[in-house]
Amino acid sequence: MTQITEIAKSMEPDLIEFLREIIAIPSFCGKEGAVIERMKSEMEKIGYDEIRVDGLGNLLGRIGNGSRILAIDGHCDTVAVGNSANWDVDPFGAEMVDGLIFGRGSCDQKGGLACAIYAGKVLKNRFPDNVTLWVVASIMEEDCEGLPWKYIIEEEKLIPDAVLLTEPTNLVINRGQRGRLEFKIKTTGVSCHGSAPERGENAIDKMIQIVKDIEQLNLKLKPDEFLGKGSVTTTEIRSTSPSLCAVPDSCLIHLDRRFRHLLTLRLKFGCLSIGCQVIMVNYIR
Repeated sequence: MTQITEIAKSMEPDLIEFLREIIAIPSFCGKEGAVIERMKSEMEKIGYDEIRVDGLGNLLGRIGNGSRILAIDGHCDTVAVGNSANWDVDPFGAEMVDGLIFGRGSCDQKGGLACAIYAGKVLKNRFPDNVTLWVVASIMEEDCEGLPWKYIIEEEKLIPDAVLLTEPTNLVINRGQRGRLEFKIKTTGVSCHGSAPERGENAIDKMIQIVKDIEQLNLKLKPDEFLGKGSVTTTEIRSTSPSLCAVPDSCLIHLDRRFRHLLTLRLKFGCLSIGCQVIMVNYIR
C-alpha cells in the first residue's frame, strides 16, 4: 500500500495538468466528443491494454484480462454554465487557488474521472491475473441518467462483478444513494386580454400557491439515518398564452424529488439507482 501511495503521489503533477485540460474543454450533455478524445489520448499515453469508444459515445479503457471484472465509472458531461455573472472565475479556466481547482465539472465529475483514469496507471501490472479493470467515461448522465450503462450492459455485454462510481462524496466511500423521481404539475386556465384579467383564469396565479406548498413540503420531509434527508424542489416553470399581453392559459412546473428510502434496480453486478420517471399531473384549483 505504501508503494502504491508513493507512485500515486509522484503522478500528482501530471494528474492535475490533465484535470485542468479536461475542465477547459466544454462537454455539455450530448456534446462530449472533444473531451472523450482528450481522455482517450491520455489512456493511450498511460498504456491501457484496450481503448474504445462504443456506439453511444462512452469511452471504455481496459487493463488486465481476468475473469473477475471491476469497473470504475465517471460521467464526463456537465450541466451548462448558467448565468455567467454569478461566476467569480472563468468556468473553463480551471484556475487553481489554495490547492483547489475551479471550473465547470471540476467536482461533478471530471475530478473523479481523471483520478479513475490515472488509477489505471497506478494499478497496471499490479493486478492479480484473474482481474480485469474497466475505466469508463460515460456520457449524457446529467440529462439521461442510467442510459449510458444500459447501453454498455445491453449492447457491449459488459457486466462487471463490482462497480465503483466516482461521484463526489467528500472522499467518503458510500454504498448507496437516494432514489430520484422527476415529475411535472400542470395548471390550466382561461386566457383573456391582459387589460381585463378578471375575465379569465390565470394559470400562473394557480401555480403560485403550489410552488409555495412544495417549498414548505421540502422543509417537512424527515431525514433517514443512512441516506440523509429527502428533498423536493421546483426546477423549472413555464407558461403558455396567445401573446405576452394575454392571461396565460397553462402553467407547467418541473419537480426534482429525492427519496430518503433507497430505491435500487438490482442487476447481476450490484445496484444501480433508478433513473427518472416522468409523470404528468393535471392540477386544477
